[in-house]
Amino acid sequence: MRIITQRELRNDNAAVMRDVEAGESFLVTKHGKPVARLVPAGVDELPVAREATVRGGFQALPRVRVDLSTAEVLDDLRGER
Repeated sequence: MRIITQRELRNDNAAVMRDVEAGESFLVTKHGKPVARLVPAGVDELPVAREATVRGGFQALPRVRVDLSTAEVLDDLRGER
């Protein structure tokens, strides 16, 4: 298992994903502490502690319509300075 930093994962994600597809596993660290394992799909190495939760819920928020253009809103906000 290869150890990489979060920054390496972010900057080189295409290469990391190719390596994962080829069967390689990674341990991802953040500030020197392990935070995640990246393993090929189908590897039953790790049990699932809990299912992923959905955050945000932005789709449930009501949509607000404004009759003003963005430029008019910005002009109004800038006028309050």
